[in-house]
Amino acid sequence: MFDVLAEKLQATLSDVRARGTLTEDDINKAMREIRLALLEADVNFKVVKQFTATVKERCLGAEVVGALNPGQTVVKIVHEELASLMGGASAGLAFSPRPPTVVLMAGLQGSGKTTAAAKLARFLKSENGSSVALAACDVYRPAAVEQLVTVGGRAGAEVYERGTTENPVAIARWALDQAKAAGKDVLIVDTSGRLHVDEVLMKELVDIRGAVKPHAILLVVDAMTGQDAVNVAEQFAEAVDFDGVVMSKLDGDARGGAALSVKAVTGKPILFASTGEKLENFERFHPDRMSQRILGMGDVMSLIENAEKQFDSDEAAELERKIRRDEFTLEDFLAQLRQIRKMGPLTNILGMLPGMGAQMKGLKVDERELDRIQAIILSMTVAERRRPELINGSRRLRIAKGSGTNVQQVNALVKQFGQMRKLMQQLGKGKMPDLGALMRQGR
Repeated sequence: MFDVLAEKLQATLSDVRARGTLTEDDINKAMREIRLALLEADVNFKVVKQFTATVKERCLGAEVVGALNPGQTVVKIVHEELASLMGGASAGLAFSPRPPTVVLMAGLQGSGKTTAAAKLARFLKSENGSSVALAACDVYRPAAVEQLVTVGGRAGAEVYERGTTENPVAIARWALDQAKAAGKDVLIVDTSGRLHVDEVLMKELVDIRGAVKPHAILLVVDAMTGQDAVNVAEQFAEAVDFDGVVMSKLDGDARGGAALSVKAVTGKPILFASTGEKLENFERFHPDRMSQRILGMGDVMSLIENAEKQFDSDEAAELERKIRRDEFTLEDFLAQLRQIRKMGPLTNILGMLPGMGAQMKGLKVDERELDRIQAIILSMTVAERRRPELINGSRRLRIAKGSGTNVQQVNALVKQFGQMRKLMQQLGKGKMPDLGALMRQGR
């Protein structure tokens, strides 16, 4: 996400950092580059104009010109203003003291609204332990109800539906009664969308809002549609006073114009972002962290939070014990690989590491290679996973056939695992590993 913008901004700021001192002309040049980068990222023109004017004013006012370390000051200012542009402090849903908290989902057809409703249900259940129900009120789009029943079930939420023949307002009112009777913590109402903003869509939303009195109205917009998404949000803001935005398909948005414009244009913050196709690829939107990612500063806090969700403290302690005693096996390696993959695509994980943005330019992480590693390990016997030294020529051939790979790939995995164990042995003994020797062995 934000690949194009991140590349250009990082290049511009890298040039700024490289200069020992900065003149006003240097700052003007940097602002021109930033302005072009934002416009190419499809950021709203008025937003770009205001943003660069604010950054320039702060740079000159902060006495950047002639300062001892002016480059870092400029980067700090750009980071703070980018975060402010996207909403400043991260926001979340406010829960009602008297359940259920009712969340009304709105958006156009094709925005990913129904999937976002299920993702939000899973998120609230996973993060807060909430008991969540979904109301299927999109009665016009073919198969919308069936889709919500399917994805809602996978999300662990109960779905209240009455087919496609009843009035959606009546369905919403009935679903609220069901949620109250069942003692649900949250009811998420999936409403109908249209191909464009129209009077019928808005009237129905207003009627459903009157029927269920939602505590929050969330507008789902497709990040990949750029300024069209911002225009849609602006029209919704005029007709229905929504509380926040769910940015869908953010992982496919290489430019980032919608995410950078929507708060400034509508005054409504981005609350959540969908960052992949899977139900778990859904997270709270943190403007400051997103600004850090764009500027190549990493996002260590999100990385830590993702890791904490996947790695149990007892399992981590047991893993440390095995490493110290040189008992780490291919079974343990496979378990760790699976845990890491639950955190999301490796490209996203690497992008959260500080300084990795520039290094990852053009880098393609082949997730299929991880599938091959998993297949090879699963084709081994328990004894072979625990004692790789048992794997002789005939066993390698059997493993290769069982995993759909070849003997060379099996050899490579066994050799690489042996090198990793040597590294762990040295770390477990408190020694600095001889990385040069390990690299020479790996050739």
